[in-house]
Amino acid sequence: MALPPEKASELKQIIHQQLVKMDVHGRIREVLADTIREELAPEHQQLSTEDLIKALRQRGIIDDVMKELKFVTDVDERERTSAPKPSTHFVDREPPVLRKTNIDPTRRYLYLQVLGGKAFLEHLQEPEPLPGQICSTFTLCLHFRNQRFRSKPVPCACEPDFHDGFLLEVHKDSLGEGSKMVDATTMLSICDPVHMVLIKTDTFGETTLVASYFLEWRSVLAAENGITNVAVELLGVGTESKVSVGVLNVRLEMYPQLNKTLSLEVTNTQFALERQKTAEKERLFLVYAKQWWREYLQIRPTHNVRLVKIFAQDENGVNHPVCSYIRPLRAGRLLDTPRQAARFVSVLGYERAPVIGGGGGKQEQWCTLLAFLCRNKGDCEDHANLLCSLLLGFGLEAFVCVGTKAKGVPHTWVMTCGTDGTVTFWESLTGHRYIHRPINPDDPPQVEQPKPLYPYRTIGCIFNHQKFFGNCQPTDAVEVCVFDLHDESKWKPMSGEAIKSVCSPGATSSVPPFPPLCASTIDAAVTSNEIELQLRILISEHRKDLGLSTVWDDHLSYLLSPALAAYELEQMPGEHLPLVFGLLFVKK
Repeated sequence: MALPPEKASELKQIIHQQLVKMDVHGRIREVLADTIREELAPEHQQLSTEDLIKALRQRGIIDDVMKELKFVTDVDERERTSAPKPSTHFVDREPPVLRKTNIDPTRRYLYLQVLGGKAFLEHLQEPEPLPGQICSTFTLCLHFRNQRFRSKPVPCACEPDFHDGFLLEVHKDSLGEGSKMVDATTMLSICDPVHMVLIKTDTFGETTLVASYFLEWRSVLAAENGITNVAVELLGVGTESKVSVGVLNVRLEMYPQLNKTLSLEVTNTQFALERQKTAEKERLFLVYAKQWWREYLQIRPTHNVRLVKIFAQDENGVNHPVCSYIRPLRAGRLLDTPRQAARFVSVLGYERAPVIGGGGGKQEQWCTLLAFLCRNKGDCEDHANLLCSLLLGFGLEAFVCVGTKAKGVPHTWVMTCGTDGTVTFWESLTGHRYIHRPINPDDPPQVEQPKPLYPYRTIGCIFNHQKFFGNCQPTDAVEVCVFDLHDESKWKPMSGEAIKSVCSPGATSSVPPFPPLCASTIDAAVTSNEIELQLRILISEHRKDLGLSTVWDDHLSYLLSPALAAYELEQMPGEHLPLVFGLLFVKK
């Protein structure tokens, strides 16, 4: 790339000043004199440029000059390398700030680098965006042992320009062994994979789940020098779970380097044993689930039409027990109360899994928690699973309910059982709560019955991370359902030990661990002020077109802010979007 004339002159001036400062000219004259005197015969008194450069390099003068020449630039190294579609075509509102990470020399780290992608054939004909033009982007999200990472957005292309590095702490949760350097044998027993989720964001800000992949990182333990390169083939999701969407070039490296690596035979044997153990546990649970279902149908043949969900497919088309989608989740300081948790879940977008073709059928896809959070929207099952996990984290006895709404539409929601026997329904899509008061069909007609306010019609089963109950009451209508879970004539339970064998953390590697919730990167106060300022401008312009003057009373606005806060608090369970701007007061 050619430099402008003024930049070229400035660069020449900097180099000249550095050469004068180091007295390079004098040192070159000394080398020239020594070379002529010592290395050339008297009859050959001509010295070529190559001979002079060779002599300067042998005496280390060229190396000294290059070490002293330092150029300060804000351009990232990856932006200077050629690529099919460089990331400079995507302009962020605020350029990302590179942060330094403190590395504990007594602990092991896995450095995962994504060095580009290829074969994303869906974007083969996509035109290259102009500089500064808004375009569709790919974003890669990672989760490993309670750590979450996110790559910079790159333009969608057949060969997307991914160039990001992630430093993963291997012993993140083992705080008690911080003074002990974990060795390769110990790391081989850590079966947590690196969960990678690829998200596509279009020009309108809509997100799409492209791929979800579990990377087996322990192959690096048998690699020479603790470094290995892996070509990760990403498959689609849902109905396209068998179709390749692209390949990522991944480089894995251990820090500090391993003193002793494992043999490939040892690692392969460990992987085979884990797969065998997992398959055996899942086989035994499947045998038990079939037996439980036969017993359930023997109670009443009409049970075969009830929505009793024992297994569900994730975004990769893999079947898991529904109990494995639930786990107590603590939000720390991010969410203070269960009602805040319901509010948070309801704000996440709702979108049914896409279906190819007509017929109006519902595509089943229960997303893993990382895919749901990174995509920032999902189906009612995803919302219910997250809300139930959060309520369990607050110590409530919570269950996910599987049933139907009006017109027989399948639906899931959350139920909590109070210590006094009160049953509360939580609608995860809206944040609404309903107290369940069952109707007794045996009461005489003159007895006034409670009128249900909830939209639910039937219920087939309830479950959480430890329990599963099938509804075996004479009718599955919610309004007459009695939630006495200890009465096996009303609710048929599954064995807690059978559920624990496949759904408890660490029981099987096929169940992905839950990622932590992360604080928002948006400053609510700053964003609130910006929105209010924009609204003021729009209102002032509109009133100006009507021939009205506008004066804003900031003092009155601040005095009435408690009223706005009370209004937001009152409306919180029933609204979908938070109010983020202050009251606006206008004086004519």
